[in-house]
Amino acid sequence: MAKTISQVKIEASWKDQLAAEFAADYMTKLSQFLRDEKAAGKRIYPPNSEIFAAFDMTPFAKVKVIILGQDPYHGPGQAHGLSFSVRPDITPPPSLANIYREMASDLGLARPTHGNLEAWARQGVLLLNSSLTVEDGRPGSHSGKGWEGFTDAAIAALNVARDNLVFILWGRKAQQKGARIDRQRHLVIESAHPSPLAAHNGFWNSRPFSRTNDYLCAHAITPIDWTL
Repeated sequence: MAKTISQVKIEASWKDQLAAEFAADYMTKLSQFLRDEKAAGKRIYPPNSEIFAAFDMTPFAKVKVIILGQDPYHGPGQAHGLSFSVRPDITPPPSLANIYREMASDLGLARPTHGNLEAWARQGVLLLNSSLTVEDGRPGSHSGKGWEGFTDAAIAALNVARDNLVFILWGRKAQQKGARIDRQRHLVIESAHPSPLAAHNGFWNSRPFSRTNDYLCAHAITPIDWTL
């Protein structure tokens, strides 16, 4: 992450929306924290060039759906800047496997053989994590370091400036983050997290994919092709 807004490498429309956040004190502290962690020899995911990949792949005006995760995958080679997604050569983690299972039940689609969700992102699905970095092997390690304020600002900008978006909030933490979404202007789909530890509490048969497309179609918005 860079020190000034002119140096930050993030898609232009998002840079415009979030310029004040990049200039805020908490982001300066977050940037220093990340530099210190790397200087101490800690491995941080995803690579610097992919920290803002969700924003780069889904410009502000093209967002239709927001799928909110907690923090990046913390295993080697997994995180590449999109929530729940991994590169094509990486085995889909358990939460993603459960997402695919629900998608198959909801839409009748064959389960994908890979875990890369870039095709969704390019159609307007913002695959956003609450924290955009994590230390190797330590889930939640960058929680409370400043990312939450930044991603709150991204959600707030969408909530205010856009209409008829779909926010998919899986799990308690995601639902807390969505507390200020205007549900008169947007659809909010909430359920348990797809993690194997939580999916049985209401994720199964929640039908987020068909509900999303039904809403988009009802508002004359091109639906998402969830096929991967």
